[in-house]
Amino acid sequence: MSGMIPDGHGSDAMADPHVAGDHGEDHGHVDDGHPDDDALGPVNLAAWGAGALGVGLGLVVAGALALAAGWIG
Repeated sequence: MSGMIPDGHGSDAMADPHVAGDHGEDHGHVDDGHPDDDALGPVNLAAWGAGALGVGLGLVVAGALALAAGWIG
């Protein structure tokens, strides 16, 4: 293991491995990397609508291509 850069976090994990119930709070960090106070913003319905419309139009184009190529119909 010579030549490796020591990592306080990695050596901590090697000395005391995480168990199933360990969520990181007891040794100074949160395992998932996100603090508990982060809240998601509102849903942008216009963006989701535009995305759904784009997917729908893409499926129409793919269907027309498949029909023109003789793959269906």
